[in-house]
Amino acid sequence: MVDEVTLLASLCRDSFYDFLCEFWHVVIHDQLEPNWHIKYLCDELQIVAERVFARKPKLYDLVINVPPGSTKSTICSQMFPAWVWIRMPQAQFICLSYAERIALKDALRMRDIVQSDLYMQCFSGLDLREDLNTKGLFKNIQKGYRLSVGLGGQVTGEHGHFLIVDDPLDPEQSYSAAELFAVNRFMETTLPSRKIDKQITPTILIQQRLHQADPSGEMLDKSRGRKVKHICLPGELINDEDYESKLNPPELAKYYIDGLLDPVRLPRIVLDAQKKELGAYGYSSQILQDPVPLGGGMFQTQKIVLEDYCEEKRIVSLVRSWDKAGTEDGGNYSVGVLMAVDIKGRYWVLDVVRGQWGSTKREETIAQTADLDGADVPVLLEIEGGSGGKESGENSVRNLAGHRIHTFHPTGDKESRAYPFSSQVGGGNVSVLKREWTREYLEELRFFPNSKYTDQVDPSGAAFSFLAKKKKKVGAAFR
Repeated sequence: MVDEVTLLASLCRDSFYDFLCEFWHVVIHDQLEPNWHIKYLCDELQIVAERVFARKPKLYDLVINVPPGSTKSTICSQMFPAWVWIRMPQAQFICLSYAERIALKDALRMRDIVQSDLYMQCFSGLDLREDLNTKGLFKNIQKGYRLSVGLGGQVTGEHGHFLIVDDPLDPEQSYSAAELFAVNRFMETTLPSRKIDKQITPTILIQQRLHQADPSGEMLDKSRGRKVKHICLPGELINDEDYESKLNPPELAKYYIDGLLDPVRLPRIVLDAQKKELGAYGYSSQILQDPVPLGGGMFQTQKIVLEDYCEEKRIVSLVRSWDKAGTEDGGNYSVGVLMAVDIKGRYWVLDVVRGQWGSTKREETIAQTADLDGADVPVLLEIEGGSGGKESGENSVRNLAGHRIHTFHPTGDKESRAYPFSSQVGGGNVSVLKREWTREYLEELRFFPNSKYTDQVDPSGAAFSFLAKKKKKVGAAFR
């Protein structure tokens, strides 16, 4: 006969979810109300942990976006490290949050678990060292430890088998470009150096979305070449578009009940109250995991028609408009947008060439693109003010000998220049071809004017204005 404690220990050792169910009462007074997303997150965390236990290179880092009040911190920051210790007692954790008090709250709950009578009965040999048992740092007798600090805190000299970042950004901080930059800089430059083994140690980021360029957005930026698994569970699904644009993986939609992630923790009455309390921006980002910035919505991208192809015979006029930048592998992008207007007055975005090039590579790309477009396609160049902008424009014109070139000096702010094109988008009079560049193009328009980059909007607005003026002249000739 196997005694009850041995059976419980075996059950918990094999399954993180079972461990959470059995030890829930240690830190949470209310009875556990199961919901599918709890087991799903537990299973996903266990998949990541099993590779660390086996000393195998990680498959990916993990980004989890879920609303507040969905038990995310209990699962990821409190229960998960305590479970890992029963499989890997020597595991070292570095756990961070936007504020030290938040990081310490999660640490204290984990400590309550590992010091509970039930935990010590089931898993002997994991006692905490008396000489290293503080809120911010405690160690077990097997050399495992947990260091908990606020983001930007002192982690020099410490290294972890697991890096857990739980809510790296306070909602108020998302309004500040300086705060966003500081948090992202820490995540990009300091945190990666705190891994025991860069091939094995996973970074697990859990947060509600707050901004397009928040730490989740930066980790999910495909241009950085990371391998990241993204789990995104909005509090509710408003329409079918949510399945693809917000929910990830989209097949999880079948678990939503009446469009709700968790009818017990986040019922309709709670979500309705959150809409009033958080406002449109806060609700969209924190509950729907869709960080539409304040002032966003100039481009109603849902009214853009995506097309597989455009019949050449329908095209009346074309132009390739360029917005130039000069920083290689960083900073802003140089962008060339090919836009057309058809016989019915509909505008088409046919191609986008985009890259972070130095001046030499940029000029070569502009010239090569013009050759591919053909001599009949005008090239529209924005000439910035000052001697540097004038000289750069003159170089581009020389390099485009044999092509029809139009130059212009931008006037007014970006929003004013983008408004005429956004009006056509809002009127449902714009089509975009479905290509590899389409998603990033639409994302920039959707978040404008507070999108991370605005380099595709400027040449789009300029191309539209050029074609609109040309269309008026053609129309006048026939009247």
